Amino acid sequence: MNGDVALIVEEEQMANVVPVDDFATGEWYPGYKPEHFDMPWIVDPASPFKPGDEQGFWFLDFHWSRGLTPLAATLWSGDGYCWGTQHAAESLPLPPGRGVSARFAGTHLYGSALPETDPNEIGARANRIATNLPHFLQNYRSIWEGGRDELESTWQYFRGVDFAGTPDLTDLLTKGRRYHKRAMEIHFGVMYPMLANFLGFYGACADMGINPNEIGKFLQGEDTKIMETDREVYRLAMRARAAGLSHVFDTHEPHELRAALGREPGAGPWLTEFDDFLQVYGWRAEATCDVGVPSWIEDNTIPLGLIKTFLKKDDEHDFEAAARNAMAEREEAIENARTGLTREEQAVFDAGLQSNQEANFPWWQDDHNYYIDLKVMLPLRWGCQELARRENADHKDDMLYLFWPELMDVVSGRKPYQGELKSLVGERRQYFDHWHARRSEMPKVLGTIPEAVEDPILIEIFGLNPGSIKAVQNPDAAKQTVMKGVPAAKGTARGIARVLQSSDEMHRLEPGSILVCESTSPSWTPVFGKIAGAACDGGGMLSHAAIVGREYGVPTVTALGVATISIADGDEIEVDGTTGTVTILNKAATTTSADTTADAPAGVAG
Repeated sequence: MNGDVALIVEEEQMANVVPVDDFATGEWYPGYKPEHFDMPWIVDPASPFKPGDEQGFWFLDFHWSRGLTPLAATLWSGDGYCWGTQHAAESLPLPPGRGVSARFAGTHLYGSALPETDPNEIGARANRIATNLPHFLQNYRSIWEGGRDELESTWQYFRGVDFAGTPDLTDLLTKGRRYHKRAMEIHFGVMYPMLANFLGFYGACADMGINPNEIGKFLQGEDTKIMETDREVYRLAMRARAAGLSHVFDTHEPHELRAALGREPGAGPWLTEFDDFLQVYGWRAEATCDVGVPSWIEDNTIPLGLIKTFLKKDDEHDFEAAARNAMAEREEAIENARTGLTREEQAVFDAGLQSNQEANFPWWQDDHNYYIDLKVMLPLRWGCQELARRENADHKDDMLYLFWPELMDVVSGRKPYQGELKSLVGERRQYFDHWHARRSEMPKVLGTIPEAVEDPILIEIFGLNPGSIKAVQNPDAAKQTVMKGVPAAKGTARGIARVLQSSDEMHRLEPGSILVCESTSPSWTPVFGKIAGAACDGGGMLSHAAIVGREYGVPTVTALGVATISIADGDEIEVDGTTGTVTILNKAATTTSADTTADAPAGVAG
C-alpha cells in the first residue's frame, strides 16, 4: 500500500474508503502487548490500527515523519492526543468535537478527530462554552503565564538534578512522565479556547465578506521566542564569518564541524559564544515532544548545519525589515478589511480583533513551543540514557525502545534488561528502521474519507480541506505538474526544490532553494531566513509554515496534499503564495543548473 493507493468505493455508504487492513494485523513492535498501552484516556484510547478503524477518518500526522520509538509513541499518543486533547475538548468543551485519537501503522502515527454527533449534547456543550470561554479570555494572560511558569519551575528542577548521582531513577522517571503529561494538559487547555476564540472571529469575518486568506494577517507581526532563537543563530553565523571561520564551515559536513572547529586555531572564542548560546537556546529537539530525538546541546549537528548554510548566503537576511514588512502588511490588511464594512460590522470586527490580539493564537502557536513542545520530553530522555548506562546497554538510546511498563520494570528491578528485553530492543530498532524507510509510501489518509472536514483544528492547523483531501486521492499525483493549496504567505518565488523528509536534512537547503516537505514545525523556523519559498503537503492558515512564512515574507503554499509525491528533489518549481499554486517548471532530469532565481530576493515576497 502506498500514497498512490486506489480507493475503494463502498456503494452502501457512498464514501471513499482507504482500507486499514494492511496495518490492522494485530502485530506491531516485536513483543508488543495491548497492556503496554494501558494508559488513561477520556474518549478513545490509542492503539495500533485494528479491524473496524476504517469507519473513522485517519490522517498521517506530519509532526513525526521519522516515526516514533515505543516510548515516544507512548508519550505522545497517551499524554498528548488521548489525554491532552480529549481532556481539554471535554473540559471547555468544544461543541462539535471531543479531541483527537491515535492509531499506528508501523511506527507512523495517524490521528482522527473525535466528533460529537448527538444534537442535544452539542447544544449543551455550546451552552457550557458560552459560559467558560469569556472567563478564559478575561484571564488569558494569567492562565497562560501561570501554566508556563509552572512548567519552567519544573524544568529548572530537572536541570538541577544529578541523574548520574541519583541511586534510584524510578522516582525521577515517574516525575518526568508527570511533567510531560502536565505539559500536555496546559498546552491543550490553553490552545483549545484560544483556537475557539479565533475561529469565532474567523467565522464572523467570513460572514461579513472578508477574504478568509487575509484573516491570518490581522494577527501577524508579533515576536516569539522561536524567532528570537533564529536571530541568534544568524548572529552566530555572522560572527563566524567575521572571525574568519567560513572556510571551516565550507569544507566540512555538519556532523564534522564541532571537531573541525575544535582543531581550528583561533576558533576558541567563537566556540565559547556558541556554547553560551546553547545554554539558553539549545534545550530543544528537532521534533515535537519526541523523546527519541536529541537536543541541540546533545548533538550540535543541526545548529552548526544551520550556521553553515547561512554562511552560503552572499546577502544578509534583514530580520528587522521582515518584521517591519509583516507589521505593515498586518495594518494594511486590517484597514482594507474595515473599509468594506458597515458601521455595525466594524464594531463587530473591532471587538473580535481586539479579543484576538489580546489572546493571539498565531503568536502563541509559535511561542509556546519554546516552553513545551521542544523540551518537555528531555528529562525523560536523560533518565533513560542514564538507565542505559547502568544496564550496560549497547546504545545510550536503547531504553527508548521499551514501552513504559517495560521501562518501569527495568528501573525498579522487577525485570532484568539483559536477556529478553535487550533482544527485543535489537529487533525493535530494525523494525523502526524498516518503517522509517517506508515513510514516503505511507497513505496520507486512511479509513472513510469525507468530502469535507468540519473539525476546525484539522482544517486550520493540519490543512485537511476539500482540496487537499481530493488531492491525496488522485492516483496520478506523481504525474501532475500544477498543484493547488492554501495561499499561506503571499509572493512568488522560483527555485530548485529540496524535498526533505524531516528537519534532519535541513542542511541540504541552499540559499534561494524551495523547501518541499510534509509540513514544518518550530525546529524548521531558521531555514525561512534563507529559502526562497515553501511548499507543504499539510498545514492550514494557522500551521507553523503559514505563520512563519508570513512573518519572514517567504512565499508559502500549504495543504497541497501531495507536494512530496509530485515534486522530485532537484525539480525547478514556482511557488505562488498569493494564489496558492505550485508549478513544476522543469523536472530534475532536465534541470541543467542548481542555480535558483526568484521574483524577489530570498525571504522577500515578490
